[in-house]
Amino acid sequence: MYRANRRNEDRRYIAPEAPGPLVQESSGGEYIILSLGDLLRVIWRRAWLILLLAILFAGSAIGYDIFAKTPQYQSSTKIYIGQGQDVDQSSFGANVSGLQDVTITLSEAVETRSVAEGVIQRLGLSTTPGGLLASLSVEQVPETQFIDVYYTDPNPQRAQQVAGAVGETFSERVSELSPGSSSLYATVWDQASVPQEPVSPKPLRDAALAFVLGAMLGIALAFVLEQLDDSWRSPEELEQVSGVPTFGVIPEFKTSKPKGKA
Repeated sequence: MYRANRRNEDRRYIAPEAPGPLVQESSGGEYIILSLGDLLRVIWRRAWLILLLAILFAGSAIGYDIFAKTPQYQSSTKIYIGQGQDVDQSSFGANVSGLQDVTITLSEAVETRSVAEGVIQRLGLSTTPGGLLASLSVEQVPETQFIDVYYTDPNPQRAQQVAGAVGETFSERVSELSPGSSSLYATVWDQASVPQEPVSPKPLRDAALAFVLGAMLGIALAFVLEQLDDSWRSPEELEQVSGVPTFGVIPEFKTSKPKGKA
């Protein structure tokens, strides 16, 4: 191992103007090009630190998911928006396009306080309308007359019950507001089912993301420690900084101690 003190050497990294090797400026005004190999050597020297941080982050994510997070189950139902039979068939294409536009508007009506209150009354829930709506999500399937309703809850049976009740309550509200044979109607197309697996947490996914984040922080820390290190590790590195050729190297070696007499 070759080591020499560089504490008095004022060096800093500056960004190159074009993509390429990193450039380093010394106190004497000279520039030193850091190649990709130099950067990889820094990462290799601190590989233990990078791996340690990555494993710690991944382990923390798994532990948090398992011991601190409550599993959440999600059930869904699909609602179809249609119109009564007294419709002019010659304008069927225009009616379909119009119904798709109406479906977008009605999808917003699913997440309303009146629907939430109807679901709470129907199931006898102890939650508030705001609490129910916080776990409810709705989206209109693009270019269709379908609305997907999702409800998330720690209890899979309750998730299924609430999702189904939302579809039924909303269908009743639409029928009340638009009576008649040619009126709009909403009907539950797919019934909600009891979910078998939680949608969150996802320990493997979270661990993978945490591992990558820990590795990135470890690499950044490796370069910080490399800047703070005040020793040279090779004659070539010393030549680059000092500008003086190396004429000889004294290798480091250890001498064995003589064994004592018995």
